[in-house]
Amino acid sequence: MSSSDPKTRPKPGSWPPAPDAAPIPPSSWAKRTGFRPKFSGETNASDSGQLSLPPRPREPDNQPDLEAGRAPLVPVANGVQENQRVVAEKDQKVKKRKDSDGQPKGSSPGHNGTANANGHAGANGAAEPAPRRAARTEEAGYVLPQSTDDDGFVGRPSHMIYELRDTPGLVPIGLYGFQHYLSILGSLILFPLVIVPAMGGTSEDTSNVVSTVLFVSGVTTLLHTSFGSRLPLIQGPSFVFLAPALAIINSPEFQGLNGNSFKHIMKELQGAIIIASAFQAFLGYSGIMSLFLRLINPVVVAPTIAAVGLSFYSYGFPLVGTCIEIGAVQILLVIIFSLYLRKISVFGHRIFLIYAVPLGLAITWAFAFLLTETGAYSYKGCEPNVPASNIISEHCRKHISRVKNCRVDTSHALKSSPWFRFPYPLQWGTPVFSWKMALVMCVVSIIASVDSVGSYHASSLLVASRPPTPGVLSRGIGLEGLSSVLAGLWGTGSGSTTLTENVHTIAVTKMGSRRAVELGACVLIVLSLIGKVGGFIASIPPVMVAALLCFMWAMLTALGLSNLRYSEAGSSRNIIIVGLSLFFSLSIPAYFQQYGISPNSNLSVPSYFQPYIVASHGPFRSKNGGVNYVMNTLLSLHMVIAFLLAVILDNTVPGSRQERGVYVWSELETARREPAVVKDYVLPFRFGRAFRWVKWVGF
Repeated sequence: MSSSDPKTRPKPGSWPPAPDAAPIPPSSWAKRTGFRPKFSGETNASDSGQLSLPPRPREPDNQPDLEAGRAPLVPVANGVQENQRVVAEKDQKVKKRKDSDGQPKGSSPGHNGTANANGHAGANGAAEPAPRRAARTEEAGYVLPQSTDDDGFVGRPSHMIYELRDTPGLVPIGLYGFQHYLSILGSLILFPLVIVPAMGGTSEDTSNVVSTVLFVSGVTTLLHTSFGSRLPLIQGPSFVFLAPALAIINSPEFQGLNGNSFKHIMKELQGAIIIASAFQAFLGYSGIMSLFLRLINPVVVAPTIAAVGLSFYSYGFPLVGTCIEIGAVQILLVIIFSLYLRKISVFGHRIFLIYAVPLGLAITWAFAFLLTETGAYSYKGCEPNVPASNIISEHCRKHISRVKNCRVDTSHALKSSPWFRFPYPLQWGTPVFSWKMALVMCVVSIIASVDSVGSYHASSLLVASRPPTPGVLSRGIGLEGLSSVLAGLWGTGSGSTTLTENVHTIAVTKMGSRRAVELGACVLIVLSLIGKVGGFIASIPPVMVAALLCFMWAMLTALGLSNLRYSEAGSSRNIIIVGLSLFFSLSIPAYFQQYGISPNSNLSVPSYFQPYIVASHGPFRSKNGGVNYVMNTLLSLHMVIAFLLAVILDNTVPGSRQERGVYVWSELETARREPAVVKDYVLPFRFGRAFRWVKWVGF
């Protein structure tokens, strides 16, 4: 097929062939649940994102497949699925292009074929002759679970505006790259707005860390799209590192610090991140990650990432409640934009869905500014510059605390920040290396790698011709480790890893071009040099930050659970594993966090930081204080418990590959024979030829 034009595309034929024998009727339990076995004549997904149906389906069945967790395809009168017709009409509006190897857009040479449960086509492209009766086995069950957007477009490259290697021009790339980064703004900037005040940093420190985050994110994104997985994934401070960072910040040895506690704690964080990042780079470039992939499946990724979002419930709304009229407005606006107004398009762009976070922030900030200027939050005779501990009046103490959370003029970050500032390595001083904190971060780096595995697979199904090979994935994890070393040297307070929210952004913006991401990364580097940009971001009121984080962490939880679509989400095996992992990921850390704390104890940290001081009172009480610190801290992290339980249960409880939804990656030798796959993942500037012998890190 030399063209992807729907007018010249041949009509769906009788492939795959209908089974010769009548299928085995389902048993009584299958009738009750609506389960239908996957015979060889069932619908399969082609690489172009279109679907081929058997010639004459016996009868339409609209009952959802509860065991497989997906709805069956609904044929229309002429034998062509309605979604296919919509995709064809959509394809006419998309700019046509051919790959340089002469293949149509979104396809790979040498295969027509069917895709399996994770979007990976057969090695030779043509499907094997189906058996007369396909039982519900691994081979018969590998069918790509088609995801559709709000308009019903199939979730394959046919609905993307620009794909991985598209370079349509500077203006379109700039426009889409800008909206891509703007829609993921919350994930980039909110991390330092949480940890710097927790370390005792000033508004000027927050501004400097924000600028450093933008700089490191731009540099590491360029490195990743060039020498990592080469997928259009933005690198930045992941929320996976937030809980262990807060645990280190609230360590007992830092509680009595006087003077500049920010730089002291930041140097400890830098040392832990550098050691953990070197460990992650070793996992990737040594090939160990390729072996570790056998243990990582959707049933493992889903509860692990979901636990990251759920673990911050004690921080979210309790801080929003300090100024409820501002925080609630922020949350409601983001919900309204992202859900109720998501289908409204302006010039073909769903502005409310794409820009829900920045629009909600701008409107709420303007609303709070008006209330501040009109005197709604006046101090009413109380002295705002006196420390809260020295205020005698109980009324003034409560009133000033509330007013400071509601006013927008309490931060002086914008005024104090310079116009130009270059973030440089070791700007906070020489890192301090502590083995116990480094060991905690090493375990967390494994969780970050698990997060990236799910992001690589999901994004590749959207923008690339095939999923990456295990070597390409290992190469990406290795480069993330090196990127995190840079983040540790520059002092961002976090490792640099793939942002999970990026996958949702790709699906919403329909922008999959790596050139757009690279151009946006260059813009980030330029913005990081303008000190006023960091000062402006650092001046966001804390209550608005908490309100945005409520939405971001909810999104992270949902994105984690969405990995279950690659498995049989209705399987009792998977339901029990995910349920146990999520429940105990909340319950076991709660035991560690509450152990040894009396109801009337007067703790020196705010209530929303109490879960992170477990190192001082946890149940582990051995003679070695370092072991106590590591065990109490690790077992109080929700994502660690979820990961351990999910890995053990998913890899010991029997289940078919289809039921488990095992991630399928492209085979190296097969990928090398397909020019489209090579062009998607091969290193630029012929750099990969020098390392062609290193099979465990790519091509």
